[in-house]
Amino acid sequence: MQQNINQFVKLRKEKLEKIKALSIEPFPITSERTHIISAVLQDQQNWIDQETVVTLCGRLVAMRRQGKIGFGNLEDQSGKVQIYVQRDIVGEDNYELFKLCDAGDFVQVSGSMFLTQAGQYSIKADVVTLLGKNIRPLPAVKEKVIDGKTVRYDEFADIELRYRKRYLDLLLNPEHRRVFEMRSRIISAIRSFMDAEGYMEVETPILQPLYGGANARPFTTHHNTLDMDLYLRIATELYLKRLIVGGFERVYEIGKNFRNEGMDRTHNPEFTLMEFYHAFSDLNGMMDIAERLFKDLATNVIGKDIYAYQGHQVNLTGPWRRVSMLDLVTEHSGYDASDMDFERAAAFCNEHKIEIPPGSGIGRLIALLFEHYVESKLIQPTFVCDFPKEISPLAKSLPGNPQFADRFELFIAGNEFANAFSELNDPFDQRDRLEAQAKLREMGDVEANVVDEDFLEALEYGMPPMGGQGIGIDRLVMLLTENDSIKEVILFPQMKPEV
Repeated sequence: MQQNINQFVKLRKEKLEKIKALSIEPFPITSERTHIISAVLQDQQNWIDQETVVTLCGRLVAMRRQGKIGFGNLEDQSGKVQIYVQRDIVGEDNYELFKLCDAGDFVQVSGSMFLTQAGQYSIKADVVTLLGKNIRPLPAVKEKVIDGKTVRYDEFADIELRYRKRYLDLLLNPEHRRVFEMRSRIISAIRSFMDAEGYMEVETPILQPLYGGANARPFTTHHNTLDMDLYLRIATELYLKRLIVGGFERVYEIGKNFRNEGMDRTHNPEFTLMEFYHAFSDLNGMMDIAERLFKDLATNVIGKDIYAYQGHQVNLTGPWRRVSMLDLVTEHSGYDASDMDFERAAAFCNEHKIEIPPGSGIGRLIALLFEHYVESKLIQPTFVCDFPKEISPLAKSLPGNPQFADRFELFIAGNEFANAFSELNDPFDQRDRLEAQAKLREMGDVEANVVDEDFLEALEYGMPPMGGQGIGIDRLVMLLTENDSIKEVILFPQMKPEV
């Protein structure tokens, strides 16, 4: 295969030299486009009748010649149209250039629209201009119309190669290109929704002297001028909370976070997250806005309520279920979690071969039972509320039950989509929680939070009660585009090096 590719490359380099010998620049600096292709595909008879001269630009995706006449398919982002090149019209020199073109070249075609003798709507070229010579041949993807439907075969379908060579995937598989067009629309709609809700979009540091806001391992780098280690952020939370201290009441950020953790169909070490904070709100306000946002995107961007995701039919029409973690553990595990007894819970975990991390209390055990028995069963949208405070170091205690935090996670089809708190604004309680996390780190929990003294100082200046939430954008796009792998919705996912 590589030998064949090398032969093709050799032939195209030879054509490149022939083009230069004709005193033609194969990579010119300018182009002159008057219309995108979709414009001339509308109202075709009118274009034919008016014989208006247009200039189209795009990539040649196919071409063929029959003596003094040549044909090709020209494609841009908006559509595809046939080009008709006749030597007697474009002239000997220009036809010679066309003969040296290949599928994959970028060209500019000026002419008028007409119907060929075979009845094919085409642009009749007055002149063909080369805009960029293709050196490496494109993989062959063929199409055939069967019973009125276009069937594609010999597709560029190798999954790993598609991720590594995303540019070829987008070029050869239009349906994959549409996923990323939809992703762009979804993110734009999220911004419009948040702006309409009165939130202000902000930006916070990606390089941080101290990471925090989540339980995760960071990526570490070094700043040469300052001669100090820095971390790629694992969350935007602690900086956004500083802005609430500073007087803003509703802020949000959509940006990249980085976590040095495993990779699977729902995890990528570099991912997009929206976090937002609303002063004088609480957990109920966060549930309300999350439900409204998801339903708004489903209705106004996608246009449907039911989605095929992870082998399930997910219905986003509501109201969405709101239920406590304890009730769910009791319902699905067969273990009565209501008494919060550590010894009994530990014995149950050991009996069922559930590994208990060092330093775990009863809250961590309840969370382990939830992960083991419950998560995969939460198919329709469900707000799981009342998390153990032990695993929620940045959330307020649940009124009347100090072992729990006023926190929820949104689960759909067994996956977490959002995480929210009634945010902790007591600086003394916050210090105790972070110092407890530091002790877990000393015991070997590398994902435990660190003590951020600057953040604790900011809290001492006063932070209002508020709700805060993080929503995973990649998983949200997966759901709304009905893709079961995160790599299908990230343009350039992380990949192992090729051997």
